[in-house]
Amino acid sequence: MAITEYEDKIQEIIDKKDHDNFITDFLSVYEKIPRATITKLRKGIGRVNLSKEPGEVYLKNKLYYKATDQPLMQTYADLEKKIDELGSKPRYIFVTDFKDILAKDTKTNDSLSIKFEDLPQYFEFFLAWNGIEKAEFEKENPADVRAAERFAKLYDIITKDNPDATAHGLNLFLIRLLFCLFAEDTGIFEQDLFTNNVMAYTKADGSDFDSFIKTLFENLDVQENLRSASLPGWVKKYPYVDGDLFIEPHESLKFTAESRSKIVDAGKKLNWDSINPDILGSMIQAVAAEDVRSHLGMHYTSVPNIMKVIKPLFLDELREEFEKAKGNSKKLQALYDRLGKIKFMDPACGSGNFLVVTYKELRQLEIDILKEENNLGVATMYIPSVTLNQFYGIEIDDFACDVARLSLWIAEHQMNKKLSEEIADAVRPTLPLQHVGGIVQGNALRLDWNEVMPHETDEECYLFGNPPYLGSSLQDENQKGDMKYVMENSIKGYRKLDYISAWFVKGAEFIHNGRAKASFVSTNSICQGEQVPILWNYLLTIVQIDFAYTSFLWNNSAKNNAAVYVVIIGLSNEINEEKYLYSGFTYKKVSNITPYLTNGSSQVIVRKSAHSLFGLPIMYRGNMPTDGGGLILNKEELDEVPDECRPFIHKFVGSKDSIDGNYRYVLWLNEAEYKTVKDLSFVSDRINIVKNMRLHSKKKSTNLLAKQPWRFEFISYPGSDYSGNTIIVPRVSSKNRSYMPLTIFDNSVVVSDTATAIYNAPLWLLGLLESRVHMVWLKNIGGRLKNDYRYSSDLVYNTFPVPSFSSHRRNEIEQLVIKILDIREEEGGTLAELYGSPLAEKNPKPMNARLLAAHRELDQVVDRAYKSSGFKDDNERLSLLLKMYEEKVKDVK
Repeated sequence: MAITEYEDKIQEIIDKKDHDNFITDFLSVYEKIPRATITKLRKGIGRVNLSKEPGEVYLKNKLYYKATDQPLMQTYADLEKKIDELGSKPRYIFVTDFKDILAKDTKTNDSLSIKFEDLPQYFEFFLAWNGIEKAEFEKENPADVRAAERFAKLYDIITKDNPDATAHGLNLFLIRLLFCLFAEDTGIFEQDLFTNNVMAYTKADGSDFDSFIKTLFENLDVQENLRSASLPGWVKKYPYVDGDLFIEPHESLKFTAESRSKIVDAGKKLNWDSINPDILGSMIQAVAAEDVRSHLGMHYTSVPNIMKVIKPLFLDELREEFEKAKGNSKKLQALYDRLGKIKFMDPACGSGNFLVVTYKELRQLEIDILKEENNLGVATMYIPSVTLNQFYGIEIDDFACDVARLSLWIAEHQMNKKLSEEIADAVRPTLPLQHVGGIVQGNALRLDWNEVMPHETDEECYLFGNPPYLGSSLQDENQKGDMKYVMENSIKGYRKLDYISAWFVKGAEFIHNGRAKASFVSTNSICQGEQVPILWNYLLTIVQIDFAYTSFLWNNSAKNNAAVYVVIIGLSNEINEEKYLYSGFTYKKVSNITPYLTNGSSQVIVRKSAHSLFGLPIMYRGNMPTDGGGLILNKEELDEVPDECRPFIHKFVGSKDSIDGNYRYVLWLNEAEYKTVKDLSFVSDRINIVKNMRLHSKKKSTNLLAKQPWRFEFISYPGSDYSGNTIIVPRVSSKNRSYMPLTIFDNSVVVSDTATAIYNAPLWLLGLLESRVHMVWLKNIGGRLKNDYRYSSDLVYNTFPVPSFSSHRRNEIEQLVIKILDIREEEGGTLAELYGSPLAEKNPKPMNARLLAAHRELDQVVDRAYKSSGFKDDNERLSLLLKMYEEKVKDVK
């Protein structure tokens, strides 16, 4: 259940006049307490209740409960003593007189002492009944989730009651209401001022709430000394807010008893002082988007992941400066002044997560500098350095812009309180609210970022964020138009790029001149395959990669979190001798970072080649029939083939056929053979299907093929008279497999155009293509079809670096290939079954254990052929491969 469902159900129980069934009603809220147990308790049947004392319920291992009219503390002490004598302890002790509650978790020794009426807000204390420990629950920031869930319900009610209201009007009301609730809980307003006023000065049916809120909102934008003398006294207690939050007139709305009650609940039942603005913002934004509301905690970015972006971009350097400045008041003051001059922008800011975290980090550094100056005995007069007008953002959603501003105001107040707590006499008032530098609503790809964040070329500026990911095939017409707008004049082939590429292009162009840097989160697709030469060939002419995080899982700490594998790339226009390449929790300093995010020349970009650069046998495209089904046979149709035609029937294998084992067959004829059998009804019927299909095609080239109806449109098959085997390489391979399931057949097999073929292939080549080294090359250099690997001869195979193999090494590889083929045969099943999908996020299916062990043995041998000591990880493999490629390309030139 959602948090608010627990709270509301318990509230209903609390509000009952009769509490005779309180404990069974309360237990029924927790889904994993068996219904049968609760029924037996209510009816007093069976041996469920192990206590015979009136007013007591003892459920073994779960609860010892007692209702009493005696002094609560003494009753609790007596019950605890009684429990100490039991053989086994219940998880909870619970005593109440229906005015107060005393409870204890005997496993954690946590205790609860609350008013009976406050029990709904402490439902999580008993979540162990549902198998959820309190510490686990608290990891998910329940204060933020509570707030988001309550506002989701309120939003739904108000939206239903106001079908003609504008979305902007509804959203603006919600933002202002959030501010008032936060303000009364955190010292901006008097404690509980807003909620108490709602309860005291509005009717229970909500009929006059709109008038109340209109009066309040109008006057929060008016300085106290300028307000009308005729205002009600309650309005005069509110301070002047400003900050653009209450400038726009309130749009009149209809309120009901239900909506008013939800507003009061939000004030009474939520602890706004515990709200994290970096998290709350994204969840409140989700309130207005029902399609992302399945779990309101799943769409924010965790602080640790945001730190991965901003630490190497600017925060690490600022912190290093602070460490160097310690003990030197002039250097400390210089850094303090510098903090107030830097400008920050997130050009896809959403609800402001990145901006909020950055603001809080800079304010903390500001506090640390002041504390260090105090330690030096320097007399300091606190003058703010970091202000909200240094922070800029662009967001296409109007509501998200408002949420971002609110989140920054909340963050400011929290940091103001922290300042006063850590430094005596350093007071920074929250009101009037500061103007936020510029959170602009609009399409970031159509706006001029220099106008959104005006700056001089010598001003220090940073761009960062997590722009939207959309593959080229998923972009709508507007998004394709955005791509054209940004890249038409600079990047040839931009239509094949992901949508996020446009942010990298605009970011690179923004920082090209001046003291600016940028860092964005991206799907790793822009650093793989055909996107690399298209995008980075341009970007690297104006910027360089300053730092990067190689692929990792980007998620948050909420349940059911949205997760995707991403990279983080930092761009700079400066030539830095030291760059940082991060992988997991480690990093290394390198001189250059490639567009594939490896250590190596920043200019190495793998481009298509018409032939193998390293002397591998030719890889051919498979054979394309264009036959309307006339030349292709399934297994059932194979039985109908007359004996005189069987010499012309070959196995026909493509990508899916080879992996799933469902082979088809083909009628394969040359002109002389066709003349021999053309009068057979089986052949003539099939050839007529082909001829009719080709004659009725809209393509002229296909019409011409009707003159040779026995012949495939494209032929690479050299004929069954060649002596070698054929390696079949699928053109599309699942990303969920650790290895590509390649196959090898004898010379009679015809390969379809859904696969590629290497004819007369040596056995060691199959081992090379099945190796981890080759998989690394495919993952990073090959393209993608949706999320699967797309294999192409010109981009993957022909560019694949191969060292000089000794005959001994080739024999060693061949023996391991034979071993793999033998295991496949012995274990049985299709390649799909044998290779499984161990990397799938949902329902992973393990690879056959024997086969996996044999592949790993092969990997070790192939690895040593490239590097005698082997590799520690895939990044090291890719670095060497790119270096080999670069050297080969230079030699060819």
